[in-house]
Amino acid sequence: MANGPVGVYGDVDTHKDVHVAAAVDQAGRLLGTASFGADPASYRELQEWLSGLGPLVRVGVEGTGSSGAGLCRHLRRVGVEVAEVVRPNRQMRRRRGKSDWASPTAAGRPTDTTAAATRSTGLTGCG
Repeated sequence: MANGPVGVYGDVDTHKDVHVAAAVDQAGRLLGTASFGADPASYRELQEWLSGLGPLVRVGVEGTGSSGAGLCRHLRRVGVEVAEVVRPNRQMRRRRGKSDWASPTAAGRPTDTTAAATRSTGLTGCG
């Protein structure tokens, strides 16, 4: 049973120098993970990687007001729907053994199924 429109959903854990992305299908099945630089050329590469996996429905981005702002702006500029992923409590992430590869796959589900962890970026820092 599908949890959202058919296609690819991305989720990106952003950092100052590298962004770690995960892609899932509408049922939440992992399609792949990859890391990209945090610069305009890499934003394009990340978008092309996600789009190469199928029709890109939506991308969840952590830190749209800080380390993910540039990626968020790029994705919105090329017409990709972006949802801000609210960062989990740092203490809780560390207790669970958070890793950069685990973080995007945990949140990288169709936004319909992670509504409590996302909100529209219409009025936030990615502008």
